[in-house]
Amino acid sequence: MAAGLFISFEGIDGSGKSTQARLLADNLRARGRTFTLTREPGGSPGAEAIRALVLTGDPGRWSAETEILLFTAARRDHLERTIRPALTAGQVVISDRFADSTRVYQGTTRGDLRDQVDRLHAMMIGTEPDLTFVIDMDPAIALSRGLARRSGEDRFEDFGIAFQQTLRKGFLQLVETYPSRCILIDGNRDPALIAADISARVP
Repeated sequence: MAAGLFISFEGIDGSGKSTQARLLADNLRARGRTFTLTREPGGSPGAEAIRALVLTGDPGRWSAETEILLFTAARRDHLERTIRPALTAGQVVISDRFADSTRVYQGTTRGDLRDQVDRLHAMMIGTEPDLTFVIDMDPAIALSRGLARRSGEDRFEDFGIAFQQTLRKGFLQLVETYPSRCILIDGNRDPALIAADISARVP
């Protein structure tokens, strides 16, 4: 699609992926690389508006099917307005979450909806990262971190520990399904050690 490099970070809520995305951006800056650091849902004005809808409010606010449509709409806007232009300019795009999150959160944890997720992705997105770092850690620790943030975007954390445990299984399965681009990273370590591990794997 473009001349740049597309990297995504995935993992359960509170796993440290947002921190690691920022640390990788710092590393690239020190190397003199041009990059765009972005996030999902969000990363463009339209997608940020949808973010407020899906990450706040009561856990039962939306059905999984409705969430798939909302996240895909946000992703399409993000792709058009942020990701593609940066890749075309030859930048490294670092995204805190991408389509894999929808595959796990809506596709496998809240009903057998993976086929719907994949069909909609093929129709409307059709893009995968070049490299995906899946940050793996103890769901109980990750959940306590996520809730401690008190960000106001706690809707998925509010589903509880059983949901986070199911998410972890989904992300581990993701690594097995896409071994050519997904790298499993042990998140139960000092952030600086994790960051060094990740930066060493980025060409």
